[in-house]
Parts: sequence; C-alpha cells; structure tokens
Amino acid sequence: MTKKYAVILSGCGHFDGAEIRESVLTFLALDTHGAEYEVFAPNQDQFHTLNHLSGDESSTNRNILEESGRIARGNIKPLSEMNSKDFSGLLIPGGFGVAKNFCTFAFKGSEGEASPAIQTTIKDFYDSKKPIGAICIAPALLSLVLGENGIEVTIGNDEATAKEVEKTGAKHIICGKDEFHLDQKNKIATTPAYMYDDNKLHLVQKGISAVVENVINWS
Repeated sequence: MTKKYAVILSGCGHFDGAEIRESVLTFLALDTHGAEYEVFAPNQDQFHTLNHLSGDESSTNRNILEESGRIARGNIKPLSEMNSKDFSGLLIPGGFGVAKNFCTFAFKGSEGEASPAIQTTIKDFYDSKKPIGAICIAPALLSLVLGENGIEVTIGNDEATAKEVEKTGAKHIICGKDEFHLDQKNKIATTPAYMYDDNKLHLVQKGISAVVENVINWS
C-alpha cells in the first residue's frame, strides 16, 4: 500500500508564511520516494503581511489557507478536514509563518503557545506513534507542544533560539547546514535548512530529503 503523508503550510513567503523553497523541496522528496501526500493549512488570517522586497509591514490581511494554496497549486484543504488516522506521518516546512501563525514562539519564545488546532494535530500524530518531520523553525513549534516529553530537535546553531527550545524541556542538537537530527525514540526528524540565512539550496535539499526519507522509513 502506498504511504500517504500530511504536509501543513503556514502561508506563502518566509517572512510571514511558509518558506517556499522548503515547501517545494518537501513535496519533491515525497514524490521522489513514491509517497503520496495531501497539503493542509488553517483557514484563518495570518498574523501579519510583510513585503518580501522591502521587509515592510503591509496593511493587507491575508488568509493562511489561500496563501498556502499558491504553493500547493490550489490542491489544498483546510486543516479542520485533516484526520491523522488517514496518514502515515506529518511534515511541517519552515518559514516565519510557523512561528507567527501556528504559535507565538516568534514573540514569546519558550513562553509561547501553539494554536489549539495545530497543537491537537501534532499531538494526534505523536500519540499515535507516527513520525513527524520538521524543517527550519518548525522544530521550535514541536518543542512548544512536545517539549515536556524530552524530544530532541535541531534548529541549527543559533544559540538564542536553541536556549528557548531547551526551556520547553526539549533537547537541542547542533547541526550544520546540510545536516539533520533523528530522535529515534520519538520518531522526530529535523533539519535547519534556512535557519542558516546564507544556506545553499543544494544543502537545504540534502537536509530536507533526509528528513522525508527517515519519516517514510519510520512509518
């Protein structure tokens, strides 16, 4: 039976939504391994909208589901329609939307909270012992939800972010630009990707491909 995975996007664009390259590389890795997947996003407004050329905030309100649909070519469903029982594992690409739209880690660090729907989704997969792959800043989201379980994650080598991750009870593992970490006990695979701003696309691909491959192998 072909395995099927859920991918959750947080918008479109690394300043205020999902990191586009990380999202596409996640799809590519799944497709390369012959795995089916469905894409989901919350049907709600994102925290704010930023101009990706200037970095300035815009007064425009954008919907997370509609923006994520740009990356998914319209083949996307509201997160409310996801049932974890239908999937073999979960994958969460990065982008600041994860830390702003899915939780408040961007503003409160370890004191932040995940939105109820995101928290429920992550816990459903974890409690069912299904693997989870998290990319870039997404491991910080996992730490907010699952940190008390002593999970192991990486966000690369940023000391300030790593300290906030560890305050949740999670263990942070330093990783290089193309590296990844596998928490075998909890079936969680993570990679820094564009947590290194100057990372090269082929190195980002290497880390994401390894995360996806191990999520598939665990399921």
